[in-house]
Amino acid sequence: MRYLITFSYDGSNFSGYQKQPNLRTIQGEIEKALNFISGGKKIEIHSSGRTDKKVHAYNQKAHFDLDQNITLYKLKSAINTYTPNDIYIKDIKLVRNDFHARYDVLKKIYIYKINIGDYNPIERNYIFQYNKLLDIDKLKIQLKHLIGTHDYSAFANKEEKKESYIRTIYDINVTKKNNIIYLKFIGNGFLKYQIRNMVGALIECVTKDKNIIDILNSKNRSTYGKIAPPEGLYLYDVKYKKT
Repeated sequence: MRYLITFSYDGSNFSGYQKQPNLRTIQGEIEKALNFISGGKKIEIHSSGRTDKKVHAYNQKAHFDLDQNITLYKLKSAINTYTPNDIYIKDIKLVRNDFHARYDVLKKIYIYKINIGDYNPIERNYIFQYNKLLDIDKLKIQLKHLIGTHDYSAFANKEEKKESYIRTIYDINVTKKNNIIYLKFIGNGFLKYQIRNMVGALIECVTKDKNIIDILNSKNRSTYGKIAPPEGLYLYDVKYKKT
């Protein structure tokens, strides 16, 4: 039987989502729990996508196959029992056998949080401590040019080669509350580092009078400076065509 889990995690103390030898990862911890539940049978989970070191998730999704006579409630409880406290399985359900958590994705939603107020040491692992004023009106003007279907190679990981850097961003919403700026990115998928690179480039465009269109059209990562730190990034939700 194939199961789809929805889970959240605090990425602060993980070396990213993807399983890696001798490192603490989200995938590794969940698979260890499932292997124990299955009586030692190796169970592999397939997520909607990877998140980097120190990136968080509200509603990550993954599927796995398990042939065991156990109710959904007991399976959810068992996984939560054997995973650490910085991971939590929020929901589990049966899906069709040909469903795939990555390839059946319709939309992905990410949130990036920026603190433009005083430095907050308590939130340093959860919000980008920019700690300077940022003109939101200018930010809104710049980010509009990132919406649509484009070649986003200017915002890709330089070391990762892709057959295509074309993706579609359906919308980018900006809100501000108590000196925290929230950027919500909705798209059909994102390249590695794409959102963090876009945030870094947007900040540079707002503060140094650059134009995000020029960066986008350049297809060149070297046209701007720093990538935004991972602590402010959250995988907010994943939408599917059918499950």
